[in-house]
Amino acid sequence: MTESRTETWETVIGLEVHAQVVSKAKLFSGAATVFGAEPNTQVSPVDAAFPGMLPVINRFCVEQAVKTGLGLAAEINLRSVFERKNYFYPDLPAGYQISQYLQPVAGHGRISLDLPDGTVREIGITRLHLEQDAGKSLHDQHPALTYVDLNRAGVALMEIVSEEGSLRCDANVSVRRPGAPMGTRCEIKNVNSIRFVMQAIECEARRQIEFLEEGGRVEQQTRLFDVGRGITRPMRSKEEAHDYRYFPDPDLLPLVLDPDWVERIRASLPELPDAKKARFMSQYGLSADDSAVLVAEKETALYFERVAQGRDAKVAANWVVGDLFGAMNRLGVGIGQSPVSASQLGALIDLIADGTISGRLAKDVFAEMVASGADPTAIVEANGLRQVTDSTAIEAAIDTVLAAQADKLAEYRAGRDRLYGFFVGQIMRATQGKANPALVNQLLKKKLAG
Repeated sequence: MTESRTETWETVIGLEVHAQVVSKAKLFSGAATVFGAEPNTQVSPVDAAFPGMLPVINRFCVEQAVKTGLGLAAEINLRSVFERKNYFYPDLPAGYQISQYLQPVAGHGRISLDLPDGTVREIGITRLHLEQDAGKSLHDQHPALTYVDLNRAGVALMEIVSEEGSLRCDANVSVRRPGAPMGTRCEIKNVNSIRFVMQAIECEARRQIEFLEEGGRVEQQTRLFDVGRGITRPMRSKEEAHDYRYFPDPDLLPLVLDPDWVERIRASLPELPDAKKARFMSQYGLSADDSAVLVAEKETALYFERVAQGRDAKVAANWVVGDLFGAMNRLGVGIGQSPVSASQLGALIDLIADGTISGRLAKDVFAEMVASGADPTAIVEANGLRQVTDSTAIEAAIDTVLAAQADKLAEYRAGRDRLYGFFVGQIMRATQGKANPALVNQLLKKKLAG
């Protein structure tokens, strides 16, 4: 909702996300797609729309689109059609773009978003279709001329149309009074960051509101977002579908997918983050927050599972998310350059579990592991950090502390129960942190009760 000077308006947003297919060749030609190449050095006769040149579909690009559709839990259409979308632009040599309109390769799907408050919101995907990119008009190379670079012409794109939500992204924006019919939309083209998408939508919504409140009528347009001035400006009148004069491309047969081929692609997909998060919660009993952090990167999830194998998974998660991530942040490295391997961290957890060292001493051992890369067992032995579990030795340390703190002992027995923690701290200090905490508590309580 947007508040104006006089009333409340509702902004309706539809986003079209253009994702470039990662492939070595273009959608309908064998021209290369290397980023940053010299202008017009990756252009085939098909891309330049020379007469008589026929498009040939790139099977790999289709496979990537199917994979993406499956990842979005979308319906894969076994029959889809390429159509010509007719419009004139200097960097579109053929005068039309080969796209998909009525019959896209993938239909309705969804994507789940983890929100800051811990809830999950599902965003609907309307469609995913394949299309070829246009070239690029360069307006800043000459004071009076526009140059055209066709390297990008024909590169495979997947246009993902969401019902709401978020790159390269086109945002369709309209406003209406709450409960009123949909307003006239304007499309903001090629916004290339989430921050700019937010700014562009806000600017365009306010522009339309001001225009309507002054008695004007919003015209359907394609607009550009001027980042420097923080405004949208008209690019061209927005066409309706009939203005593009869509019709099936006569040079391309309908794209028919073998159901078995689609199922083989489905079976080849790795476990996706949403499914992995759900498994971490059910299999390991982790919280939604910890699970989301651990599955954010494939390598992190793999590291965690190696640490957790055969061990308390919650303990493993705490060490990875807390101590390990903290160390990596300080060093400015990612999980691939972790100073502590998964096997080393697992070995440290084992030393705590079998009583060799206490949890407090484990922090010191971990710090040395980060600094030196040494194994935890070697550090424990070299520094004499093995936990003291001899009840006689611990009892002797307790007697020494209580004798030295006779006044505090009298206060405790007079009712100052909070001094119990003080005694524990003194005993751990006397044993250099090596005394088994559980045994210390057991023996100390007996001594204080006596």
